[in-house]
Amino acid sequence: METDLEGRHVVITGGAGGLGGTIVDAIAAAGAVCHLPIRERAPRPSDGRLQLVEGVDLTDERAVASFFAGCPPLWASVHLAGGYGAAPLLETKLGELRRQLDLNLITAFLCCREAARNIRERGGGAGGRLVNVGSRAAAVPSGGSVAYTVSKAAVGALTQALAVELAPDAIAVNAILPSIIDTPANRAAMPAADFDRWPKPAEIARTITWLISPQQTVTSGALIPVYGRA
Repeated sequence: METDLEGRHVVITGGAGGLGGTIVDAIAAAGAVCHLPIRERAPRPSDGRLQLVEGVDLTDERAVASFFAGCPPLWASVHLAGGYGAAPLLETKLGELRRQLDLNLITAFLCCREAARNIRERGGGAGGRLVNVGSRAAAVPSGGSVAYTVSKAAVGALTQALAVELAPDAIAVNAILPSIIDTPANRAAMPAADFDRWPKPAEIARTITWLISPQQTVTSGALIPVYGRA
């Protein structure tokens, strides 16, 4: 698949996570300049292909608006930032539901809004790409993580609503729906699992890189399963 992103500017949230580093490397390898908002200290220095901005809280409206306002004209924004919490319904406090909504829905909403503003106002009508991260748990609920499931279902609804709204601006909006991803943290948490069945970060990276490529012109509003064999 052609994924020429040479010279294009792409925001990637959650780029320091277990999946994030692989996504960043893949998008940078396709030629993009990657802009990473980091909440705390940057894990590596900025360079020509990688621009890190420290101290960005993605649940803070002003912080997100300021970060995107400081970016050059963007082609794409990929929203990996999020969090997981497991508890059955009767043990789920309202505070945990709100925390999951903040981590998953609010971060995606704010970043989509400000990325779309940047693309629309600075992109010269060339359009752009937004990619969110939902979850298999939202498409095929299995119970035991109601707050997480609801928050990721909301990300899917956000994605499909924005695909319609931003279509006149030629901004394609899609989401991937991963199952358990084969990361060191997940292996440590579930040592008895069959890791071969989990989707690999490199495989997910190829899907995201294709979704944001200029050659991808026909898909928007899709919630794309990346389940592996799980």
